[in-house]
Amino acid sequence: MMLVGLSLIHVQPADAARGGRMGGGSFRAPSMPRSGGRSYGGGGYRGGGYGGGYRGGGMGFPFLIPIFGFGGGGLFGLLILMAVAGVLVNAVRGGFSGGGSSGLGGAPAAPPLPRNVNMIQLQVGLLASAKSLQEDLRRLASSSDTASKSGLQRLLQETTLSLLRQPDLWVYANSESGSVPFNSAEATFNRLSMNERSKLDAELTSNVAGERRADANVGSGDADDTNEFIVVTLLVASTATAKLPGSDTGEELRQTLRILGSTASTELIALEVIWQPEGRGDVLSAEDLVTAYPNLQHL
Repeated sequence: MMLVGLSLIHVQPADAARGGRMGGGSFRAPSMPRSGGRSYGGGGYRGGGYGGGYRGGGMGFPFLIPIFGFGGGGLFGLLILMAVAGVLVNAVRGGFSGGGSSGLGGAPAAPPLPRNVNMIQLQVGLLASAKSLQEDLRRLASSSDTASKSGLQRLLQETTLSLLRQPDLWVYANSESGSVPFNSAEATFNRLSMNERSKLDAELTSNVAGERRADANVGSGDADDTNEFIVVTLLVASTATAKLPGSDTGEELRQTLRILGSTASTELIALEVIWQPEGRGDVLSAEDLVTAYPNLQHL
């Protein structure tokens, strides 16, 4: 119970800045064609990323032991630990019910589900003078197709490219990655997304799952010169197995962004891009940054 309590703790700055959000994805398994009035489907899932060094099985202690070491023991690791605990309970229950893998009447078996979903959370803090990055993200929000895998892959690629074009303005970064069982991936991804979204006072720019939304009363625009930082968060869920270098140095961050941006659309399950500030006059000071993103490390 102590782990659950700690994982839900979130400190928000007193004057949180407004921001933007893009992304989408589906945690539903592909359906088989109907045969004899029976269809085959799967549960939902929304999340993605790359496996770090944690390749334990989908359930059981081989997975639980290494998770204590990933991400420096931050919120990301605690949330995934919670998700795994839930899957273990479901697995024990399911073990008593049995079940077969073949369809009735010779019908084809349902498409196999991935055993694990690899996740990554990457955060980059840049000097506020990286105004062209805000412009790029705003442009992507207005033009990206977030309702298709190919559109999400393009969004991920373009976002990582925009970050790669600002190396002189990188100041802070943090990356956390690991593998979670398929059945707990959607819940884990949603918890991570909610934690990051709660750091924003409002989402002025939004393009999620094909639905675009903008605040009609408060226009978004370049941050004032008084701003100090811009923070971009990438949440990715995928079946890709590439190992990320991390983000302890500028070169490691560069390689991590390149690998993330090369994710294939067939491997990408879900994506979210969250950034702040976004509105005119919004400020993300050094104090606000440390409070909202305590795991960021200076490059």
